Formats: sequence, C-alpha cells, structure tokens
Amino acid sequence: MSVLEDLKRFGPDQRARVTLDESLSYCSRLTASHYENFSVVTWLTPRKLRPHFASIYAFCRWSDDLGDEIGDRDRSLKLLEWWRGELESMYSGRAYHPVMMALAETVREFAIPIDPFAALISAFEQDQIIIEYDTFAQLLDYCSRSADPVGHLVLYLGRCFSAENAELSNATCTGLQLTNFWQDIARDLDIPRIYLPREDRKRFKVTDDDLRSKRFTPEFAGLLAFEVDRARDFLLRGQPLVQRMPRQLAVDIELFTRGGLAILDQIVAKKYDVLSRRPKLSRLTKLGLLLKAAWQIHGPGQPHGLRSQARVETSCEEGA
Repeated sequence: MSVLEDLKRFGPDQRARVTLDESLSYCSRLTASHYENFSVVTWLTPRKLRPHFASIYAFCRWSDDLGDEIGDRDRSLKLLEWWRGELESMYSGRAYHPVMMALAETVREFAIPIDPFAALISAFEQDQIIIEYDTFAQLLDYCSRSADPVGHLVLYLGRCFSAENAELSNATCTGLQLTNFWQDIARDLDIPRIYLPREDRKRFKVTDDDLRSKRFTPEFAGLLAFEVDRARDFLLRGQPLVQRMPRQLAVDIELFTRGGLAILDQIVAKKYDVLSRRPKLSRLTKLGLLLKAAWQIHGPGQPHGLRSQARVETSCEEGA
C-alpha cells in the first residue's frame, strides 16, 4: 500500500466516507504492508491491542511519508500542516480521515493526550527545513520528537505511563533512532539528509566531500565506531524498562531492543562500511531474536513469570 496513492482518496481535497470497521481494516493493512526491521505487531502481541498498535503505526506512517515521500519540501510542509489539522479535529471530536477515525478509538480507550502525536508531526516538519545537524545535542532534541513520543504511546497502550518509565523508554527509542540513522547513512545521503553531527565529523576528520561521495575511509570507520557505541549505550540504558512492563508487552520491548543491538552488531561485523551496502537482519535472524525475546520473558525462572505478573501489572496501573 502507498500513502501517496491513498492521498488521492484521503487527501486534503477529498472527503471519502468510510466506516469505522473500514478504517480499522485500512490501518491493519497499512501496518502489515510496510517493511521495518521488525514487524510492529508480532504474533505475541495481545490480540486486543493489535488494532491500537495498527492505528498508531498508521498515523506514524502517514506522517513519515508526507514528510519523506512527496519529493517537494514546500508541499510536504503544507500536507503536514493539513495532517496536524486532521489530528486537532479528531481531538475535537470530528474525525474524517480513516486513520484518525481508528486512532480516535485508541485515544479514547487509553486516554492518550495530543502531545506525542503533535511532537511527531513537528519532527517531520523539521526534516523539511533542517537537513544536517551541527551538534549531537541538536540531534538528541530531534530524537526527543521523532522517536521518544512513539515509546510514550506504547506506555499508554500498556497503561504504564510514568515519569520513570518514560525516561527509560526515551533511552530505548533514542537508541533505536540512532541505530536507524547509522544503518541508513547511504540512503539519507540520497535525499539528501545527514544525521552524523558536524562536530563529530570534524573530530574524526571526515570531510564533506568524502561523505557526500560515499567514500569509505578509515576516518569514517572511526567516526561510525564512536556513534555505534553511543547508540548501544542508549539501548542498554533503556533495558530495565522490559521488567517494568506488563508481560503482554514485555516481549515486544525486549525484541526491539535486541533488534537494535543486532543491527549495531552487523555494522561492527561489516567493519563500519554502511556506505556500500545497508546492514539488515535476515528472516532467520529475526525469528531467532523473537524466540530469544519470548524465552527471556516467558521462560522458566524468568522475572516475568506468573508469580511476578500481578506485581508488574499493579505497578503499571499506579503509573497510568
């Protein structure tokens, strides 16, 4: 499925009417049709939460594609402004777009505020204006809006949102975002967009000419080794979140953390040459990580066994 094609039916100049069931089905199909390092919804995701994960993913997919797939930054900004209006209308009780109709059910069920969704749109708007970053602090500010809100939304679905959980979630989501940046350096250069901070490039003596020409050099390898270690540190810092989640979502959190670490391991195994070929995980590797994540949470003697589950769920409800 293509969001660009769907703009013809559900864009600013259209008001194609759909039912709630059709909206939920649309979000489910959109979620299943897009490639990610891992599926947003796995067979271990609780069935009752799957439509809600799908509605959130569909919102993110539309936001991302309106920012990255239009090919005209001015038009992208106008479409993102329209998308923000659709979001605000939905929160005012007037949902027209199929994604917003489905998302309204999720927002009502889990009492999700508008802030995480608005923050995501602002990040995609920023992508149209800023194409590279001078400092790592600036990049982290971007991650706080492009990645961290997604973790907050998952916490709301688990009825586990609290300040402590949000801090751990931020570390996980920022780590995953950084991992994706380092995985996709070559792709982003084609847009063109550079997420490697200029201060780090200067420190490791990576020239603009070498980077834009996608020349793999010892200097680039040193820079990426530094950035990979940074991303790994964020992922490891967020790992305690897994044991604070209800068991029904802990596997997904564990899986995404393991997946991020596995991508970083692939980058290291390639000796940091992500310019000639994008590192990615095979289907077999993904399956292995999923089984390991499930065993980590559900295996005998694990802290997420049946005895401890009541304690974890009580903690989550108190933080909601």
